[in-house]
Amino acid sequence: MKIIKGLENTPEFRTKTAVAIGNFDGVHLGHKKILETLVSEATKNDLTSLVMTFSPHPKKVVGKEPIPMIQSLEQRLESIRQFNVRAALILHFDRQLANRTAQYFIRHLVLEPLNAAEIIVGENFCFGKNRQGCNRTLHRLAQANGFRVHIIPPVTIAETRVSSSLIREFLQKGQIEKANHLLGRPYEIEGTVIQGQSRGKNLGFPTANIQTANEIMPGGVFVSNTVINSQAFMSLTNIGQCPTFDQKGNQVETYLMNFSSDIYGQPIKVQFLKKIRDEKKFSSPLELTRQIQKDLAFAEKYFEIR
Repeated sequence: MKIIKGLENTPEFRTKTAVAIGNFDGVHLGHKKILETLVSEATKNDLTSLVMTFSPHPKKVVGKEPIPMIQSLEQRLESIRQFNVRAALILHFDRQLANRTAQYFIRHLVLEPLNAAEIIVGENFCFGKNRQGCNRTLHRLAQANGFRVHIIPPVTIAETRVSSSLIREFLQKGQIEKANHLLGRPYEIEGTVIQGQSRGKNLGFPTANIQTANEIMPGGVFVSNTVINSQAFMSLTNIGQCPTFDQKGNQVETYLMNFSSDIYGQPIKVQFLKKIRDEKKFSSPLELTRQIQKDLAFAEKYFEIR
């Protein structure tokens, strides 16, 4: 998949394109339907499939409250890549872009530079200044400018409407299984293994401490998969402030089961499978050790059943 950063770097598309537009944060099951439609339409009509997405998220620029992202931009692009999309265009979202009219957006940012013949969006997609553009606007512009529009309805699972905002809510509450159900895969963070305080090692459970740029850190103790060099290891992951040791600031550490290699400085991914418990303060390191043993027993049983 070709990554295009900024409209000014867009190549000349000699063949017509099919363009899916959206933030795609989390690339959840609703986004999956949009991306599958994009690739299907492009294949059927001999078009180049292209995703247009935004960085930062528009709500970070024009929203009233900060919005934590489910994925980093790199994770988002990697998830999109899995659908065999030919190209992804990342538009820098700023006040100038936010003030463009809906008509300007479609004509000068999509149709002309991308040679678009089809546009695919989700049902809730809005565009242009003050979100003035909607599905009706898009259909009207399609009739005037000769392109086709596909409006993809939301995906509903067990009467729950899949959305990035709901997934964020579940993750922030530590409801990892609910979030995973809507994502269609485990929630994942990625980062680098750094030197920690060696508290886990001193307790008999050496952990990999992770420095990550991911914005949502569900607190607690989790059954997890930890991926290093494309190899997955069963693991137990804790996110929190280590209250037993009065640590300041959030920390991510994972204990890889049946693993003993030196991985300092290496890239690492953690996939969260099931929450075991909230973090708590123990009266002593010994009491904490006993609890970790119980957590590991729970994790081992989880992997045996699965």
